[in-house]
Amino acid sequence: MISEQDAVFIISVAARLVEMHPSTLRKYERCGLLEPGRLSGRLRLYSEDDIARLRQIKGLVEERGINLAGVELILALTDRIEQLRRIVEEEPDSDRVRLAAKILADTMLAKLGRPAPGSDRLSSPTATASSGVGSD
Repeated sequence: MISEQDAVFIISVAARLVEMHPSTLRKYERCGLLEPGRLSGRLRLYSEDDIARLRQIKGLVEERGINLAGVELILALTDRIEQLRRIVEEEPDSDRVRLAAKILADTMLAKLGRPAPGSDRLSSPTATASSGVGSD
């Protein structure tokens, strides 16, 4: 017997569970927003985690009006935050936690197109204008 945690659903069942069309699930896979398991390389199998992720995507798109590029960014950051949470739970007072926090912060800034603190890259419009670069 398969446990609830190991349960897998074919695309038509997964689509019904999240109230989406199967083509939408395929589109999200093509965009890299999720990666369902495969049986014999063809048949998509969705886990409970995939269903939860699809519900998160649906909420972001339909309720918040976020486009797929924004959803991709939010999911990536959410995944990194979850990784950090697990590290903190395992080793709350370690150098590893401080390093993980720095990596998370730098990743978030990079995903948002901002340089990490201490970076010598100038990207803000005010920094460019005040340096005289690009002005006539």
